[in-house]
Amino acid sequence: MLELIFVIIVVGILAALAIPRLKRDTQQEAVTNILSAIRFARYMAMNDNVIQPTKNKWQRAFWRIGFEKCSDNGMFYYIASDKDLQGDIDANETVNDPANGKPMMGNNALPCATQIQNGSSPNIFITRHYKISDPNGITFAADCGGAAGKYIGFDHLGRPYRGFAGNTGSATPDYSTLLTQDCHIVIHFDDNSISDTNITIEKATGHAYWTEHPEA
Repeated sequence: MLELIFVIIVVGILAALAIPRLKRDTQQEAVTNILSAIRFARYMAMNDNVIQPTKNKWQRAFWRIGFEKCSDNGMFYYIASDKDLQGDIDANETVNDPANGKPMMGNNALPCATQIQNGSSPNIFITRHYKISDPNGITFAADCGGAAGKYIGFDHLGRPYRGFAGNTGSATPDYSTLLTQDCHIVIHFDDNSISDTNITIEKATGHAYWTEHPEA
């Protein structure tokens, strides 16, 4: 009996040490995934110059990362360029995940909180992997678009833009949607024991990094 009690105590101590580490790992894995996706969107923009200032609404073609909800309040992110300037993302306007060769785009008419949609990269489904759910799982601060649209785009110099997808635009490259302040994206986990965390995108360079604690 004493040996059993001793084993139970030891297991309890190990569990108490392991659980905070597991929660920390979940937070770090989520940030690493999303941060890598932001950097990949910027990389695509710098290597595929889609700016066509002689066309109306040319800003819509910026390569972007965006966050969408699914039918079950799950969330996924996508990386794409609206190259035909029609205001939506077609299948041939997304990029394939270099890790698995599958499109980095989901279907918001289908569930995704507990499953991976067939044909899409599994890496984009952040609710299933990390319990980051719509509508408060990903929050864009006012300096990067607020609730108006959860997406950030980049030009061929890697500079970040907000609010350009619905831009009526013109044939004049005025770059009016260029960020003038650093963008702060807050990640909130359904498990409230995992702390919110923050990703910052610098206004001038588009450099993205983990700042860990959300901005006040």
